[in-house]
Amino acid sequence: MTIFTDVKTIAALTKKIGTEHVIERLVTYLESDFLRWAEFDKSARLANHSESGVIELMPISDANQYAFKYVNGHPDNGHKNFSTVMAFGVLADVDTGYPVLLSELTLTTALRTAATSVMVAKKLARANSTTMALIGNGCQSDFQAIAFHRLLGITKIKCFDVDRKASEKLVRNLSLYSDLDIIICDSVKEATLDADIITTVTADKKLATIITLDMIKAGVHINGVGGDCPGKTEIDAQILIKGSIFVEYAPQSRIEGDIQQLPDDHPVTEFWQVIANKHLGRTSDDEITIFDSVGFALEDYSALRLLKDLIVEHKIGETIELVPELTDQKNLFELLN
Repeated sequence: MTIFTDVKTIAALTKKIGTEHVIERLVTYLESDFLRWAEFDKSARLANHSESGVIELMPISDANQYAFKYVNGHPDNGHKNFSTVMAFGVLADVDTGYPVLLSELTLTTALRTAATSVMVAKKLARANSTTMALIGNGCQSDFQAIAFHRLLGITKIKCFDVDRKASEKLVRNLSLYSDLDIIICDSVKEATLDADIITTVTADKKLATIITLDMIKAGVHINGVGGDCPGKTEIDAQILIKGSIFVEYAPQSRIEGDIQQLPDDHPVTEFWQVIANKHLGRTSDDEITIFDSVGFALEDYSALRLLKDLIVEHKIGETIELVPELTDQKNLFELLN
């Protein structure tokens, strides 16, 4: 039998534990798995592109567990009253191939993306960072804000979205965090100019330039989350050239990330090397660091692994017969008798 968890189950669990506490625990799972980087069978995700968006499969495995995520990105879905991004995933046993867990991953992806951003910023942002610019205030922005506030000490967020209602939504959702100052800005530059950290998480599927060199200060850490498929960017190439670039899995990032604007031989550092102390993170207070985050399957593996543990700890979820249970393993036809 396979454990199944739906959206309501994961939402209730997250509310019970607390969003920041789930993210914090996810960071520890991510760090543990990134330290085991060499143990994983890795590949870039498989993407099917259309005029309206993209549908992707993201697989990965180690010697014991296999995971995949189905995820989409359709920027115009809001006009149809659908979510821009939605996902589900599977964790399976490598020895038998049997699915152990089938779970929603829409909410979980938002949590793991915020956790990944914080994991990286712990190593790349200046230690005294207090102000973050948050460009793009859709579904992911709330989780990024909570993660950076609670786990990295950000006390002021300057936000901007082309849809002011999205920024107002962000302010409402974070109203319980009385020690977090949120300022709605009228332009990207107003939000970014004095920011210690800049997080870009826009949705439009196009080669955009959201931030340029004149909008940032020395020593800034840029958390580029929205540029995540071919033909979609956020960061001006001049910033990329000037800064130190860190990625998840370089073969995938060169196709999908902001670094698709640069030559294939432009130097980048896979972040696992920083976690493993094989490469330095930030080297000075004036250095511009850039995390060109596209989302990688290992992060979903970590999230599914955490979900499996939480399901056991909190005795949630249900079991479903996703694959047949046969009395005679050579007689599938018995299901029809």
